[in-house]
Amino acid sequence: MEARKLLDILLVAERLKDTTRHCYTARGRHESVAEHSWMMTLMAFFMRDEFPDVDMDKVMRMCVIHDLGECFTGDIPTFEKNEAHEQKEEDLLYGWVDSLPEKYAIEMRELYEEMSERKTAEAKIYKAIDGLEAVIQHNISDISTWIPKEYDLNLTYAQDKVEFSEYLKELRQLVREDTLKKIDEAK
Repeated sequence: MEARKLLDILLVAERLKDTTRHCYTARGRHESVAEHSWMMTLMAFFMRDEFPDVDMDKVMRMCVIHDLGECFTGDIPTFEKNEAHEQKEEDLLYGWVDSLPEKYAIEMRELYEEMSERKTAEAKIYKAIDGLEAVIQHNISDISTWIPKEYDLNLTYAQDKVEFSEYLKELRQLVREDTLKKIDEAK
């Protein structure tokens, strides 16, 4: 890739470092979208042995790019996001993707379509990791940062995304147990 184009791309992607999410870090500051994507990618890296027949490098690529649309719209928590928000984010993202060098634009569009359809093992794993990372981060953050609906969400969110995998169901159950412990200790 031509060096100037790379710098232009990074200038846009860097916005995710300052785009905060609803969740907090262990030390009490808002988590950035970039940090969420990084943690997801790290999760996929360490899950490789659990899915030996899956292209986990593709899963990591999905994790890295999945929230690039938030460079343009910011982060909207899942419990507030609606179809209009999703469509606007997709339109802005695809407009940007189309400006990329053809090879990367094609690859990214194919990945986004696969992620959206959620038919492949890779797309299912990516989506499960996306949800799991959110509840794991909530467990890491101080419970004083939680809003009331998050007590239930942290017990149920992403359960439907892990049903296809025994390993991911086990991980989800452990996260649920951590949530219950956190809630109990806060009483």
